[in-house]
Amino acid sequence: MAPPGPAGAHPAPAEPLSRSIFRRFLLMLCSLLTSLYVFYCLAERCRTLSGPVVVVGGLPGGEEGVRTPGDSALARGGPREPAAWPAAQGRRPWQLRPRRRRRRPLGREEAAWEEETPSLAGGPGGSGAGSSAAEPSPGTLALLLDEGSKQLPQAIIIGVKKGGTRALLEFLRVHPDVRAVGAEPHFFDRSYDKGLAWYRDLMPRTLDGQITMEKTPSYFVTREAPARISAMSKDTKLIVVVRDPVTRAISDYTQTLSKRPDIPTFESLTFRNRSAGLIDTSWSAIQIGIYAKHLELWLRHFPRRQMLFVSGERLISDPAGELGRVQDFLGLKRIITDKHFYFNKTKGFPCLKKAEGSSKPHCLGKTKGRTHPDIDPDVVRRLRDFYRPFNRKFYQMTGHDFGWDG
Repeated sequence: MAPPGPAGAHPAPAEPLSRSIFRRFLLMLCSLLTSLYVFYCLAERCRTLSGPVVVVGGLPGGEEGVRTPGDSALARGGPREPAAWPAAQGRRPWQLRPRRRRRRPLGREEAAWEEETPSLAGGPGGSGAGSSAAEPSPGTLALLLDEGSKQLPQAIIIGVKKGGTRALLEFLRVHPDVRAVGAEPHFFDRSYDKGLAWYRDLMPRTLDGQITMEKTPSYFVTREAPARISAMSKDTKLIVVVRDPVTRAISDYTQTLSKRPDIPTFESLTFRNRSAGLIDTSWSAIQIGIYAKHLELWLRHFPRRQMLFVSGERLISDPAGELGRVQDFLGLKRIITDKHFYFNKTKGFPCLKKAEGSSKPHCLGKTKGRTHPDIDPDVVRRLRDFYRPFNRKFYQMTGHDFGWDG
């Protein structure tokens, strides 16, 4: 029997036993958290798998579409589900589900945005997608957590080249209910054989109530594009940014000149026979500006009410006003206002006080706002005479006088 301790002494705490219990508790907690994480990953993986594929007919050219049960395009009010286009024939049904796309390197258009640091008078007052990345809105946070789903676009900026499409897209991306792919997909003119499933996988994820958009200016002059977009969805809203066709042609030439300094002069490319005054309409810089001719093809597949024509000139002089019209057309709340813009005198056009996902001012980069070469005034006059009847017809077709002949 152990001898009694000194009077008033307390027994020593069972310290080794307490540490052992604590270690076991930590191990159990870690195991529980690991199990919860594994179950979460499995649940997310199962949620992204497509349901059984149901074949439906009715697409042009004998093609057949695919959709999952309960995923009715009419119920969503959006585009139909991807069709099993030729490139997808022979695939197993479960291979039609969207795959995660590797991030592509930025092209010239996407890299055209550069940061600037002007002094700002007052707060920009942006919200949602236009707010600082350090303060994301609930919708933005959900998208960062890879929630939402990829949808075919409900609205497309279809043209025109050198009209201001890049500026319009970047302005719209400030709106928290607009999600747009930055790069030009060129699906309906160059990659149509890859199928709608491939096209949809290019789109950003969206939440309920958000609009998916893209912009490819060459669609407006591609003969097959109207029918192809209509086959995807007859309810697609189309936006065309137009600009004085003479100024647009010179801007188009200036862009080409920056890449190929050895090309012939603008004057020599403009005419098929200068002495006879015959304009060469086969030159794309001239041909794109015959807006009425291209619009006729689109009106065969889409009603006029589904098309909005944005003035490239007003997009510079009154960006908030034009953005107001666009937001109304898309059924969006007017969130983008004049408080989102400041005018850059050096570049000669408006810039954003806050771009999407950034708290810093952004402006179109060096590839935008190039100085145009001096063009023979007589050539400019002849071009204006050439475009005048086409412009007037375009005014009648759109119900709006853009004032290019004043």
